[in-house]
Amino acid sequence: MDDQTLQAQNRFLVRQRVRLMVNQYEVHTEAPGGGEGELVAFAQQKRLAFKEQVTLYADTDKKRPVFGFKARKRIDLGAAYDVTDAAGQPIGVFRKDFKKSLLRSTWHLEQPGLGVATGSERNPTVAVLRRVWEFIPFLENLPFAWPYHFDFHAGDQVVFSVEKKFALRDRYVVDIRDPNLDRRLVIAQAVALDALQSR
Repeated sequence: MDDQTLQAQNRFLVRQRVRLMVNQYEVHTEAPGGGEGELVAFAQQKRLAFKEQVTLYADTDKKRPVFGFKARKRIDLGAAYDVTDAAGQPIGVFRKDFKKSLLRSTWHLEQPGLGVATGSERNPTVAVLRRVWEFIPFLENLPFAWPYHFDFHAGDQVVFSVEKKFALRDRYVVDIRDPNLDRRLVIAQAVALDALQSR
């Protein structure tokens, strides 16, 4: 998909595929009937990496990188992640707000020229329940299947949201309301919400 067509999209569907040593993510447009449309990005994340780096490719063959994100530091709970295009040119930055995330996961996303958008879990009760789940013996090894949602605000306006669907395998719907947001930056943040959530 070319950049102009990608930037015209307002909704993406993100699906995780679990493999032995990696997490994989497929990002699709939404088809007219509501199902998965065209594949726009495929990502693969190595588990237990000391310095997180995720490349998103044009297809599942992983022959053509289109963009990616990389942590600035090794094992930093509040690390910033630079999002760059295939040529290494900056698109934007996101980072987890470690202090606020102790109770309710919070992220800050910045795109040059647009300022900062802050996203946090919409439902504080679900946020606390997710944390309790991680400390219950045996349950911590099972995925948290209950839906949760992130709303990213710039001022008092929601610029995009990421909604996890109720399923054992992670599926997300990404809705973008601000036409100026770079879709690659939003997709990178949506993948990171799953891939980096426990960090």
